[in-house]
Amino acid sequence: MANVETDIRDQVDQYALDKKQTSGLRGLLRLCHKHLEETDDELITRAFKLCCKSHENVKRASGEPYYKHPLEVAKIMAEEFNLDDISVAAALLHDTVEDTSVKLQDIEELFGSTVKHIIDGLTKITGVFENRDTKQAETFMKLLLSMAEDIRVILIKFADRLHNMRTIQHLPKQRQLNKATETIELYAPLAHRFGLFKIKNEFEDLCFKVIDPNSYKFLVRKLREKRESREAFIEEFMKPIKEELENQNFSFEIKGRPKHIYSIYRKMQNQQKPFEEIYDLFAIRIILEDPHTKEDCWRVYSVITDWYTPIPKRFRDFISVPKANGYQSLHTTVITKKGRKVEVQIRTRKMDNIAEQGLAAHWKYKEGNSGESSELDKFVNWVRDVLDTPRPDAATEFVKDFQLNLYQDEIYVFTPQGELRTLPNGASVIDFAFDIHSEIGERAVSAKVNGKMAPLRQKLNIGDQVEIITGNKINLNADWMEDVVTHKAKARIRQYIKQKERRIADEGREAWEKRASKGKVEISDQELTKIAKRFKFNDAQEMFYEIGSGAFDVNELYRIVKQLKSKGRLDDEEEEDQHQKLSKEEITQEYYTTARSVGDGKALLVEGELSNVKYSYANCCNPIPGDNVIGFISRNGDVKIHRSNCKNAHHLIRTDSERIVDVSWAKNIEEQFLGAIKVIGEDRVGLVNDLTEVLSKSMQTNMKSINVSSEGGMFEGIITAHVNDLKHLEKIIQKLEKVDGIKTVIRYE
Repeated sequence: MANVETDIRDQVDQYALDKKQTSGLRGLLRLCHKHLEETDDELITRAFKLCCKSHENVKRASGEPYYKHPLEVAKIMAEEFNLDDISVAAALLHDTVEDTSVKLQDIEELFGSTVKHIIDGLTKITGVFENRDTKQAETFMKLLLSMAEDIRVILIKFADRLHNMRTIQHLPKQRQLNKATETIELYAPLAHRFGLFKIKNEFEDLCFKVIDPNSYKFLVRKLREKRESREAFIEEFMKPIKEELENQNFSFEIKGRPKHIYSIYRKMQNQQKPFEEIYDLFAIRIILEDPHTKEDCWRVYSVITDWYTPIPKRFRDFISVPKANGYQSLHTTVITKKGRKVEVQIRTRKMDNIAEQGLAAHWKYKEGNSGESSELDKFVNWVRDVLDTPRPDAATEFVKDFQLNLYQDEIYVFTPQGELRTLPNGASVIDFAFDIHSEIGERAVSAKVNGKMAPLRQKLNIGDQVEIITGNKINLNADWMEDVVTHKAKARIRQYIKQKERRIADEGREAWEKRASKGKVEISDQELTKIAKRFKFNDAQEMFYEIGSGAFDVNELYRIVKQLKSKGRLDDEEEEDQHQKLSKEEITQEYYTTARSVGDGKALLVEGELSNVKYSYANCCNPIPGDNVIGFISRNGDVKIHRSNCKNAHHLIRTDSERIVDVSWAKNIEEQFLGAIKVIGEDRVGLVNDLTEVLSKSMQTNMKSINVSSEGGMFEGIITAHVNDLKHLEKIIQKLEKVDGIKTVIRYE
């Protein structure tokens, strides 16, 4: 083996790079020298050579040589995370063991045990998000375990996914949607939890561009149109602050960046407002250079509030009480003399590095600093805490709960002894009890919040002091599931529910066995399963649960079994069921094959090309021509058309991606579609008449329905109309915006 390893070393050292490869290596080394404290040029050069050699003659979907992908991943590691040269070398090699003939022992021989360990971790978690069935939770855990051992594993995985998303346009549409969905549902929340906000924001924007390209392009255009006025406003707003800070000898940098596109879109959706009415489109950030400290941040806050009026409810002190991922900053929203609200963030350079790079920054600061090392330990302990909680039976529930915990905003509450605990926003007293310890949660009977008795279901607020009162027995309640948000609480309650269901099912089985014994009836479990399905139960266990809970009479089961036994029809019926089942499967497969063949090689057309496949439009999102759409092959072979940004479509992509087909609109579609519009304005006499007149006369559009409500002088209506396509709907919106007194007109989701 030693001779083989020596041969590989010689082959790598003697490998001749071409001009483009040499240029790429030089660019990477320049980035490393700029962003890393130390750079071993020989290590990175050797890793790059092995990368090029092992991926030789392999192309990406874009047609580019494959080595360019690991090269770009390595650049992200150097420029965005700037950890060390070992992580850059590992990034260059991250696909070698998985995709080529290179072995882990070769990696260790050439680059040492640390690089080998990282590559091993990356190889183990390859395909973590590809399997969406019950194995998903297990593979997700592998990712977390690898991360807990060496965080560089997860950071390289982030960099790998980031470059894949940046070049996603070269993939077929279906694969784009698959990757974008898993990225926005798992990678982005995980990046958020690790404090990698810059990466998280880019993930979300790149996914949004794929999932809803029309809305993405619209917002990009709107932000571009407002850029000059935005920059002028920031300059005017900061001018007096800047002068005062310079007079007080502060060393600082001011940034006035717009919020990322997806966050603006979410605000528009949540508030049901158009772009023009979303005012906090950007935040001004004041970064104090070293050696300024957190005390100086408060001095800057004082300067700002001397000039502008702060809004008390919008003030957040993340310096005194950092977020769980280590994020520190002062947040305040102030009002200018013209009444405009502006968000300002104040932090030191070190705080800014942690805010941008999160986990990566903690890793860099840890050496020689025990305080920072403890921050890193918090991340690892958080991961291990998730892994130590009871495993739910359904893996999909695990991932759902875990994702919920990753993306939630946080609140800070205290134990009676003054210990700070961090919980997701919306957490209840029950969540707090489980956060202290699983046994506390299980035995909780009542609580005191801020010294007053409170129900266990009560939601907690920032700063609450909570005392849990426990009993001697387990006091779990299945109804608590609706009142908890943390994975730890949900997992334990779900486990309790499953145990309770099994106990009731056992009681049901026992009741049946007594009745069967009394009537001297013998029947196999296989026959009982068939009987259960006759009563529309999924299986015999579900039937026994219904008997145990009193919802199904055991005597009714006995009567049917006795009747079928006496006539000898159990076996005949089973054969008939099998025949019917087979026929249905054959029919489904025939439709499925037909739909697949139509979609193979070119996108399905909603008109013209689908004559041999049934299709319909999903009621959940009501797609209209011009919308980006996908097709989903249902169990009976029909194709259901969804908008690509539909929540149900996301679920289908995640759970059954093999049945997704590309769909495109035909050029000439004669039928009309339903479009819904939300209208908000000042209530006045004749407003409804004016709106309907615009539709019927100006736009010559048939209105299906209008639902209106009025309160406090404001009017809100939902109009459903027959439209030709997206452009037709947009023209209607533009016309309605001109009606006197109308404030907001948007497409209603």
